[in-house]
Order: sequence, then C-alpha cells, then structure tokens
Amino acid sequence: MKLEQIAARVDRITQEFETINGLRDDTLERSRALVRSCAQSIRAIHRHEFAEAESMLAQARQDALIMVEPLADFPYLYHAGYTQDALKELVEAHLVYAFVADGDMPTPDQLFVTGATYLNGMSEAATEMRRFVLDLMRRNEVEAAEPYLTIMDEIYTLLSTVDFPDAVTGGLRRQTDILRSVLERTRGDLTVGMRQEQLQAALQRFEEMQVQTQK
Repeated sequence: MKLEQIAARVDRITQEFETINGLRDDTLERSRALVRSCAQSIRAIHRHEFAEAESMLAQARQDALIMVEPLADFPYLYHAGYTQDALKELVEAHLVYAFVADGDMPTPDQLFVTGATYLNGMSEAATEMRRFVLDLMRRNEVEAAEPYLTIMDEIYTLLSTVDFPDAVTGGLRRQTDILRSVLERTRGDLTVGMRQEQLQAALQRFEEMQVQTQK
C-alpha cells in the first residue's frame, strides 16, 4: 500500500538524518579540539620548544585523521566550514613549524586536506611570520628577522599568481590580500628597524672615535 511505502521512506530517511546529525556533532567537537591543539603547537614554536611542538603536531595529525575518516561517505560534512577551518589550522601549524624549525613541509595528502585548504593554510602561516619578525626585532636581532620576511614575500608572490574563482580556491584571493597587507607592514617595520640599527652602529663608531681622539 502506498501509505506504508510513504511511512517506510520517511522512517529510513529520518534514521539517516539521525546518523548524519550525530556525525556532524562529533565532527564539530573534534574540529574545535583540533583548532585548540594547533594553536597550542604554534605557541610552543614561538617559545622555541620544538620537541614539544613536534609532539603536539603528531597528535594533531592523529586527531585530524580521526575527524575526517568517518566523513568519507559524507563529503558535505568534510567540506563544511568548521571542518575546513580546523584543517586549515592544521596546515598553518605544520608550515609554521617547517619555516621556523627548518623542518620538512608535509604534503596536502599527509594532512588530509584539499589543495585549496593547503594554500589557504600556507597563506595564514606566512601571515604568522610577522610575529616572529617582531619578536626578533624586540630582541634587537633585526638581521635574523629577514629570512621570515623573505618567506612571506615568496609565498605572497606565488599565491598572487593563483588566479581561479573563489569557489575553486576556497577564498584564497581574500586570504592573499590579507597577507599582502601584513607583508607591507612587516617590510616597513623591518626597514625602520634596520635603519635604526645602522644609525646606532654609526653613533657607536663615532663615540669610539671621539674617545680615541681625546686620548
């Protein structure tokens, strides 16, 4: 009877919805935990606690795998904003470690991400380099900050050539525009810092010459 078929169809689909909703809740919780662990690993990198950061990143990769494996048959959950945001943080944390600790850069496959998520995470990792530049400048290590500016510049140059619709790149153009702004400010700050350092060195040489002259 048609009424029985209607009830059966609705019941089956409702059960599917219950499964999807439960998986969505689990994924949302796991994505939040992954974002927190990635942020903690970046803080460890800033403290130059590389062994701890490496351990945290290994755990983050495992957590990411646990998050994405159940989504194989539910691509709309994998591509949901909260899932992709968490995976983008995973990419950022790993690339920050690679840039600062001179480690290997993992591939998108190793981080369970699409190319678009990988490039967006790379852009955010480049933006994070500003903090390392400013930290070094505060310690009067201006020259040591230059390699981080070079990384920012290289990534911006490469990403600015990726000319595809946002639907393909996951909004990479906007992220690249943010990087450009941060890059320009960082370049200006570092230039001022280098000039101040040169001026201080020149003043010190002048003072030493004055002392020698007075002897």
